[in-house]
Amino acid sequence: MPASSPTRRVAITGLGAVTPVGLTAPDTWSALIAGKSGIGLITRFDATGCTARIAGEVRGYDPTAERVTALYPRGAGTEPVTAAMSAKEVRKLGRFSHLGLGAALEAYADSGLDSVRDRLPAERIGVNLGVGLGGLPEIVATHETWRVGGFRKISPFFILQAAPNILAGQVAILLNCRGANFSTASACATSGHTLGESARAIRRGDADVMLAGGAEAVITPIAVGAFAQMKALSTRNDAPQKASRPYDLDRDGFVVGEGAVVFVLEEMEHARRRGARIYAELLGYGATADACHLSSLAPEAEGSRRSMQLALDDAGLEAGRVGYVSAHATSTPSGDGEEAAAIASVFAGSGDRLHVSAVKSMTGHLLGAAGALGALAAVLAIDRGVIPPTINLDSLDPACAALGLNFTAGAAVTKAVEASLANSFGFGGTNASLVFRRA
Repeated sequence: MPASSPTRRVAITGLGAVTPVGLTAPDTWSALIAGKSGIGLITRFDATGCTARIAGEVRGYDPTAERVTALYPRGAGTEPVTAAMSAKEVRKLGRFSHLGLGAALEAYADSGLDSVRDRLPAERIGVNLGVGLGGLPEIVATHETWRVGGFRKISPFFILQAAPNILAGQVAILLNCRGANFSTASACATSGHTLGESARAIRRGDADVMLAGGAEAVITPIAVGAFAQMKALSTRNDAPQKASRPYDLDRDGFVVGEGAVVFVLEEMEHARRRGARIYAELLGYGATADACHLSSLAPEAEGSRRSMQLALDDAGLEAGRVGYVSAHATSTPSGDGEEAAAIASVFAGSGDRLHVSAVKSMTGHLLGAAGALGALAAVLAIDRGVIPPTINLDSLDPACAALGLNFTAGAAVTKAVEASLANSFGFGGTNASLVFRRA
């Protein structure tokens, strides 16, 4: 194992996504910069009687479809990998794994690693794919099966469907990744943490390549009903595409979403030696706890502010060099303003150069995959020179307006971005911030 070295840098060489606005990373990005909403009435169950009947569902996704050209992670002449799973494997695994496998295979194919796998030690390739709530639909369904039919009716695959780490394990099996294998669970900061901790593993020499990201699929009566009972969800059921409206004066709660986003992270020189396409560098990571409240940000978003500052310090980057913040902003009455105030504090004096936007306005809140989706926006803003918008921002909350931030309302902005920052925060008071820079 190489010794840990401060010169080990982290490149982003592969991207994959399955989201409410696109079944691939390019399709997701195209929808985001077009300001397209993926939110609609719930179809995955009968939501009659629930105060919130809308969600950001992934529609039209077939986990058995060939998403990539044939991959040979075990070398030429071995069995190729072309689909996320066979029809038999679909029955073994939960929906979050279905979505996550599709995103992971896309990211791996996008990285080009497969063409050089014959000379890459599998033991130097790790996986950290997180999930916030795990196989909740399968847990609920299996309980009902047991209640009606007894023990003999319980599927022998139930544990594989529900366990949070099975996605990471199945990715490792398919892609022959024999390095460290983890599944982080930190609510809505989950995939921000998977990216940050995976970058640290590469920096300290534990791995040369990491597949990192998150997945979530909990559009179920239990989850939607529970969030609704907390008064956390938008009840704008008559206008689903207008329901998620971060920073807007009339925002009334978030919209539950589902999906998966996966990155391939690679040691910079390792990537350059093989001629990889590099989207950006993951330069800094900050992680903090509010130690204040289980479901609300700390006063003045103190923990969120510290996570951003720690990420900038880790990156060795002055705040003024950041051109875009991909905000956590979920469309809740209190959370958006608190985070915005923290951004304004960290980036004081940068208002004329800084853009802020909230992609959840289009996708809803992907929970365990939200951090990686926000990071995708931050990375592609650097790579493509376009900042995605915050849609539905029709009447800016005066408290947010007073901060002097540009919330990129309504339409994407073409702008050269040298560096960006992505936030993700979760229940329990957990925070993650990531800083990216043009490589």
